[in-house]
Amino acid sequence: MQALIEIDRLNLFYGTFHALKNVSMNIPEKAITAFIGPSGCGKSTLLRSLNRMNDMIPGTSIEGEIRISGADIYGKDIDVETLRKKVGMVFQQPNPFPKSIYDNVAYGPRLHGITSRQKLDEIVEASLRGAALWHEVKDHLKRSALSLSGGQQQRLCIARALAVEPDVLLMDEATSALDPISTLKIEELAQELKNKYTIVMVTHNMHQAARVSNQTVFFLNGEVVEYAETEKLFSNPEDQRTEDYISGRFG
Repeated sequence: MQALIEIDRLNLFYGTFHALKNVSMNIPEKAITAFIGPSGCGKSTLLRSLNRMNDMIPGTSIEGEIRISGADIYGKDIDVETLRKKVGMVFQQPNPFPKSIYDNVAYGPRLHGITSRQKLDEIVEASLRGAALWHEVKDHLKRSALSLSGGQQQRLCIARALAVEPDVLLMDEATSALDPISTLKIEELAQELKNKYTIVMVTHNMHQAARVSNQTVFFLNGEVVEYAETEKLFSNPEDQRTEDYISGRFG
């Protein structure tokens, strides 16, 4: 598969703490790549590096390169706002804006200069359909997004990310706050979305990684221990530490 994201000898520091150590990997386009590992192992730090969310943390420094579609996203000529349009993110807790369902989805397109009501209507409908939410909310678009259930709010956040037509969708523990039925809906949605988008997900749920992802990366102490096709990593890992983690012997 074609690599959309190339990470080359990446080191990241929070002050003097060495959070990511010499990480290199290629992430293929239009597939789901899962990051697994114990808490504090670096998986969310790497995920947040892909749209420069770590820039917001004082004392962060980075060495090495991350290239998306061939462009070094830490290069001097990169516009971070444009990068975050290309690389959307869905967080652990659903975080809809205290606005209507419609205005949540239209927020990004408006920010990027789209004012035509007809065009916004089209984007809102297409994004809500893309997030498998349209049929549940189409008659209530003026209702507050905060009136939705947790699972619906998370799908609304996915629709909000899709509305600006990203290339990459980052999902940081996107189902950990949800009930099993909502979790299943998000997993099924991710399987559909990978036909159009490159998805990178952090999950503590190894069963979820095994069910949903095409590739899995196992992190430990800021390092990549193993990166392989998901089926191979879970059925025949090469590193004993991977075997110990997925069998529950540590972590």
